[in-house]
Amino acid sequence: MFGVSFFLIVVIGLIQITAGVSHWLVENKDAQIKHLTVQGHPKYTDETAIIKAIKRADLSSFFELDVKHVQQLVQDLPWVATVSVRKQWPDTLQVYVVEHDAVAHWNSDLLLNQKGEAFQASSDKLNVDLPQLFGPEGSEQEAWLAFKQFDEMLKVNALTLNSLALSERFSWQLWLDNGVRLNLGRKDKAKRVQRFIDVYPRMEHPENAQIDTIDLRYDTGLAVSFKPMQEEQLQNKSKA
Repeated sequence: MFGVSFFLIVVIGLIQITAGVSHWLVENKDAQIKHLTVQGHPKYTDETAIIKAIKRADLSSFFELDVKHVQQLVQDLPWVATVSVRKQWPDTLQVYVVEHDAVAHWNSDLLLNQKGEAFQASSDKLNVDLPQLFGPEGSEQEAWLAFKQFDEMLKVNALTLNSLALSERFSWQLWLDNGVRLNLGRKDKAKRVQRFIDVYPRMEHPENAQIDTIDLRYDTGLAVSFKPMQEEQLQNKSKA
């Protein structure tokens, strides 16, 4: 008898709880989103643009709001990388925004983030000069990893890498900030960059001329082409 009584009490309790929840849901079915909170301190995306994107969703029902839809609307904004959306009872929507960290230009019209992923955004808001990378579609990550490797190798030797290009045939070229272009070819890239680093300090060049291109597509050795110095460079040389 005790077991049966306990079972009946539990069943009745569950029915009352279910009825209470159903009644509460009916009473609050028209609850609306009245407050939006943007978190994450976005640098390049205006908060007004984020709120405008969110308001494209149906905010008339707290319960029926599709947070994945809101997430996609915000993530479609140019600088936004990831978005987290959470509903907070009774009437608040919290949106946490993480932006892309641009590290390079890609094919002149796109930007790359730290993962080597291309994204479309205006570079006018950037306050730093980024390196220029070029390559076939789908080679973004390979190009960025190669750039970081070469940049580190050159930086240790007081040289600065400005630009990198990967051709359709996967041949590599580098441009340094002093105007020198390195032609690496398709294989042994790092080995050829190191060969340049070893030889460059001992290179001689004709008077009033500067190195234009260094061709490293050889198993041993390299080929150097020169170009005349610009007028400004000649003046600076004479002053020195």
